[in-house]
Amino acid sequence: MDFLDPLLLARWQFGLTTLYHFIFVPLTLGMSLFVAIFQTVWHRTGDVKWLHLTRFFGKIFLINFAMGIVTGIVQEFQFGMNWSSYSRFVGDVFGAPLAFEGLMAFFFEATFIGLWIFGWNKLPRRIHLLTIWMTVVGTWLSAYFILAANAFMQNPKGYQMSAVGHRAEMADFWQVLTNPVALTQFPHTISAAIMFSAGVVIAASAWHLARKQNIEMLRPALKFGLWAMIIGFVAVFLSGDQLGLVMVQTQPMKMAAAEAMFNSACGANASFSIFSIGTPDGTGEVWSLRVPYVLAFLSTHDFNGCVEGINDLNQLYTTQMFPQFADQVGGNFAPVLWVTYWAFRWMMGFGLLSTAIAAAGLWVTRKNAKRPVAGWMWRLAVWQAPLALLGILVGWIFTEMGRQPWIVFGLMLTQDGVSPNVPGWTVLISLIAFTAIYAILAVVEFGLIVKTVKEGPQPLPGPDDPDPSAVPVDQTPSTVY
Repeated sequence: MDFLDPLLLARWQFGLTTLYHFIFVPLTLGMSLFVAIFQTVWHRTGDVKWLHLTRFFGKIFLINFAMGIVTGIVQEFQFGMNWSSYSRFVGDVFGAPLAFEGLMAFFFEATFIGLWIFGWNKLPRRIHLLTIWMTVVGTWLSAYFILAANAFMQNPKGYQMSAVGHRAEMADFWQVLTNPVALTQFPHTISAAIMFSAGVVIAASAWHLARKQNIEMLRPALKFGLWAMIIGFVAVFLSGDQLGLVMVQTQPMKMAAAEAMFNSACGANASFSIFSIGTPDGTGEVWSLRVPYVLAFLSTHDFNGCVEGINDLNQLYTTQMFPQFADQVGGNFAPVLWVTYWAFRWMMGFGLLSTAIAAAGLWVTRKNAKRPVAGWMWRLAVWQAPLALLGILVGWIFTEMGRQPWIVFGLMLTQDGVSPNVPGWTVLISLIAFTAIYAILAVVEFGLIVKTVKEGPQPLPGPDDPDPSAVPVDQTPSTVY
């Protein structure tokens, strides 16, 4: 292996920076919604504890949003630095949703975030409440445009090949925006974001409740987080089912790789392996726990349905669909199987574990519970946030690695997208620099959020204290801005 291979280094750099950036994306998507809900409850009920929860989790949201901006800018730079061939080939199509994300969605959400931050005690309450809901709309719009760009890489739509220069050009922007992959990825991403944000709410609440702090305020927040985790999982399951159907239609090799299934099978033979011992390459498997019919149903919604295997798909791609690329990939269009196989299971496993802990949490904190919550249960609850996050990250690893060897499915191989004149040592320098900077930012981000969580929301006011909502934000200890 050549460790100065520009392609290898460019892929590592983009993969690491993308995963690091995506740590902040789901928390922004989900926490903006939660803060808007908390503020709405306060607006409707006048209960001051929901105001304190709005400001407490609003600070976490703002810290995370700012860090997400810093790390996201690097992504676009890499298209020009390390992936110039890819940018020239699909820039007319891929750049359009990115431009909409930057010029429309990002500025939209940034404007309303500013109004929300500085509008306390200045804007009418209803207008101020509207600003946080508009922030939710802006963040979700931003996510959709990014997913539409990614969906083009998974399932190219709305383009035409140019007569000169062999480039993909925009033919129908509406087709780009309504790509079936984007339409199914979006609810799946939002649902996963709700799970991660719920995990943060659960973890923060559990940390204080274990110490018997702010019980009256954080017990409702804990209940909210536990229910949000379960509701988010149900939405993830339903949206993931639809995304799986679209994946089979657009990228059948990815589904075959998820099961490491080499030969096509139908009905009971199209089984799903929950766990395997050995390598999932067809040569070293020792033992596998399999459930018949499940893969057939996941792929076709028919227990007797048929699923294409890797060998048959390779034959189809080599002889009929993509013969012009067959020599470059050696006749093998499958991704790295151990990555897709285990990422698919870890994604589901982390989600199920998070939901199981949330269900247990609802049971032990029910009103008629006879025993107090054990200390180890509170410590377990604190792990809700990283569990949900890990599920999201390995899910994206499966999504992106499962597309390989394509950078744009059916149009361009990943090896053809790298910048042709960038030597490996320059990519290595930037990779080391980004990794070091991101490590520092990770420490700062984690430190700020942990500090905020440990400080907790401000205590509820006593009978002689002024109403916190009537005191200017910059003159009260409950300030978070």
